[in-house]
Amino acid sequence: MKGEKIPYNMLNQDPYSTWLGIEIIECEVGRCKVAMTIRKEMLNSMQKAHGGISYSLADTAFGFAANTHGKYAVSIETSINHIEALNEGDFLTAESVIEKVTNKLGFNIIEVKRGDELVALFKGVVYRTQKDWTEN
Repeated sequence: MKGEKIPYNMLNQDPYSTWLGIEIIECEVGRCKVAMTIRKEMLNSMQKAHGGISYSLADTAFGFAANTHGKYAVSIETSINHIEALNEGDFLTAESVIEKVTNKLGFNIIEVKRGDELVALFKGVVYRTQKDWTEN
């Protein structure tokens, strides 16, 4: 399967990302940009987006980009810095760019933005398996 098609296949098999309303905006080998809008049921007790929402958006971008090389890649370490509070109706994008890929590991930085404003910064490491993505 061609690398840039893999994230679309992944999204079709991902009920959680679908529930979040995540859409793929751009995708190429080594890079993926996704987007979503924060809904009321994603808010915490302070009427701000739960931290898990921006984390999930970034994690989805991370997973999609990491798999564009054609091998199954699974997360082994992630972290996020929440920079700005998020509100219902905010439209967020998350772009994952692979900073470095070795035979077994991939290192990604993901920027989560509200428009041009950086609202979260996510870092992830994946383990690249030997299993190939194939056409279903």
